[in-house]
Amino acid sequence: MLLNQKETTVSYRCPACGSWVTGIAGLFTLSADMLRLRCPCGCEEELTLVYTKDKKLRFTVPCFICPKPHNFSVSSQVFFDKELFSLPCPYSGVDICLLGKKDSVEAAQKEADDELRELMGEADYEGFSKARGEDSAILSDPQILEIVNFVIRDLDESGAISCRCPEDEGVYTVEVTADGVEVKCERCGAKTLIPVTSTISAQAFLNCEHLELE
Repeated sequence: MLLNQKETTVSYRCPACGSWVTGIAGLFTLSADMLRLRCPCGCEEELTLVYTKDKKLRFTVPCFICPKPHNFSVSSQVFFDKELFSLPCPYSGVDICLLGKKDSVEAAQKEADDELRELMGEADYEGFSKARGEDSAILSDPQILEIVNFVIRDLDESGAISCRCPEDEGVYTVEVTADGVEVKCERCGAKTLIPVTSTISAQAFLNCEHLELE
């Protein structure tokens, strides 16, 4: 007797060319191996997915906004049973990976494409991709720092920044580093790095709803 294998469509946007890279992950195949997805454009960055012994799915997903990938962990129930589930960039809130049923993922891709076009404005993806990997020289743009500072102030005023201090007792500062913008609590020393490398990624950071300093 054949068993119905649970399968989920996995898709992420290639940070180099902007295309969606899509694959199918099944319970049986994941139990035996690691799933790797890589864009045929030649980009060396790839999505990796592992099914762990504690029945969780652990992802490493390239981010088309940040210069480094992000790590996620979801339960097998969410992974295989949800109609649609998205994994957002933790700094900008923009979805970088889509999971779920094929039709739902494809519909979400189209919606995400519309949002990205609105975010980029007149910029093209090639220029956006190049800016993603540039160094801190681009952070000298006063518009980028203005956007980041605005978001930090707004999060602070709404109590959406957390650190090791008791609630509402943190004192937060912003500093430009070679890798991005560092937000630090002057009282407890907790900090986090926001890898903002362009005006586009800074604008994406406007979607951030919570910032946790470690």
